[in-house]
Amino acid sequence: GLVIDGWTLNIIFQGGLEEKFLELTQHCCSVICCRSTPLQKSMMVKLVRRQLKVMTLSIGDGANDVSMIQAADVGIGISGQEGMQAVMASDFAISRFKHLKKLLLVHGHWCYARLAKMVIYFFYKNVCYANLLFWYQFFCGFSGSTMIDYWQMIFFNLFFTSVPPLLFGVFDKDISAETLLRLPELYKNGQ
Repeated sequence: GLVIDGWTLNIIFQGGLEEKFLELTQHCCSVICCRSTPLQKSMMVKLVRRQLKVMTLSIGDGANDVSMIQAADVGIGISGQEGMQAVMASDFAISRFKHLKKLLLVHGHWCYARLAKMVIYFFYKNVCYANLLFWYQFFCGFSGSTMIDYWQMIFFNLFFTSVPPLLFGVFDKDISAETLLRLPELYKNGQ
């Protein structure tokens, strides 16, 4: 592991040593930045995103973490004694740090699986609708006449195809929460 303070981070950023610092951090299991300013925190997140081309997640619990949370791809705010500024700036909010494991492993897996199924569903729905319009053109001699009025198309999307996404969002849980917490490697299999 590597523990680095704000003063050393200042030397790294001002001296143009970012690439060497990232090279060093890739040999570590964990990197901890302590006593750093909000600007240094956000600069670290931006550096990792820009140079390593990876998705970043920032977790903070106070006003000094807001810039870091906003610089990351995904921001998680922890509501606590330091106020609600981090929660207000984040994508997700949790009440305790111990809930992070369930947020990532359980709800992250379920969300990923649901989104993947919904993308396939919307492609299927639109392909069916486009094929219907395509075959209708053979019967009307490619005159360009419409088979379905505009208001019927709106009602088709509003009433008949809105139920499956709602049902998937509420009921679809491919693996139980207990199994996902017990086997964290299942999160990677979904991707």
